Amino acid sequence: MIKVKVKIEGKRYSIPVPYAILNLAILIITSKLLNRLINKAIKKNGTKFNFPEIDRKDLKPLLQGLSKNSGLILVDTKLKDGTEVLVKL
Repeated sequence: MIKVKVKIEGKRYSIPVPYAILNLAILIITSKLLNRLINKAIKKNGTKFNFPEIDRKDLKPLLQGLSKNSGLILVDTKLKDGTEVLVKL
């Protein structure tokens, strides 16, 4: 589970993101329907850029690597205004 902790103006927010939700997001991102919709929207804009197709098989090792490295801190940021962000596996 990825844990996102945000501290803004003295208030703390903790957002847990289970790997099941990440798997669902990968299914949506790699769908051919979404890819076609994105490319249609880009063509409407008049640019020649194409959104590349992403294969689910390429992203599966990424999720497996994330689950094996639990406890790893990905992001630990503190700004001058007191805002803090921590992303931890």
